[in-house]
Amino acid sequence: MKVRDVMVKDVKVCSPLTNLAAVAEILWKEGCGTLPVVENCRVLGIVTDRDVCIALGTRNVKAADTLVKDVALPKLFYCAPNDDIHVALKTMSAQKVRRLPVLDSDGSLKGILCLDDIFLHAEEKSLELTYFDVVETMKAICEHERAHMALAVAR
Repeated sequence: MKVRDVMVKDVKVCSPLTNLAAVAEILWKEGCGTLPVVENCRVLGIVTDRDVCIALGTRNVKAADTLVKDVALPKLFYCAPNDDIHVALKTMSAQKVRRLPVLDSDGSLKGILCLDDIFLHAEEKSLELTYFDVVETMKAICEHERAHMALAVAR
């Protein structure tokens, strides 16, 4: 199974100069948890609903006065449409992320791959994508969260 078989193709995006109030509105209306940050047809990063919450919860600023470029992480983890789904799962596991922009060789956005959608394509017994494959990825992602939570409680 290839990433292109699972990815969402109609992806909403924002720019580095989009304010967080606009980001929150897009996330709410579209029912998604992340937006690729695009400038000049190239994906620079992503901003998540969590990024918005953390930024606004830890700063004394208004959402309308805070720009995506000030909160989006500069690292970009991604996959390609022709990648095997297991390659994408390994990237998600290693980088502790639930979503990957899908980029072509020119860096243009072709879709987004979400762990939720991968779950929906998994089957109990399959030669391409099993429940076990997806659960192992989720466990790897959550391991980071447990360690982070334990550290926060210890403080």
